[in-house]
Amino acid sequence: MNTKEKFEKLVERASELKKSGTLDLSMEEDLSIAVMNLISLEEHLFFTAKKTGKSEYLGMLDEVRSMRADLLGKMITKGEGETWCVSKHLLAAAMRLMEVGTKLRSKGKIEEADDAFAKAYKSYSLFWAVRLANQESERGEGKAEEKKPWTVDDIVNSLVDCCNEK
Repeated sequence: MNTKEKFEKLVERASELKKSGTLDLSMEEDLSIAVMNLISLEEHLFFTAKKTGKSEYLGMLDEVRSMRADLLGKMITKGEGETWCVSKHLLAAAMRLMEVGTKLRSKGKIEEADDAFAKAYKSYSLFWAVRLANQESERGEGKAEEKKPWTVDDIVNSLVDCCNEK
């Protein structure tokens, strides 16, 4: 099955899940952004604890990590391979690359910023490919070859619409 066929099958499956009410991609997009921010917060609390020497920041880090793990668990199961960690790191990379792109734009480095933004979007799209493949795997659906993550650049454009409140 080629990439286009895999993508079409993914779109079809996601549409079925959205219609059945078992998958709310707009809500999950909000949740994924919340997870991104919690990952970033974990990093900031770690560095703040080390820079200030105050261990209470590590206590907050533990609480934030627990919250992040709980929320990520609502989207990804720990069952197949390392999809849990892959998902976490794809979201973390997307968040950081967005921040890098924003900083580059503010310095007038538009071309470099656009490259960082493109990589952020690719990372975020890969997260969704893993997320949707994980859900199919969870349900035991599809052939083994169809459980692999799709790497189509426009997956978010086609499947995730945070502005769709339906």
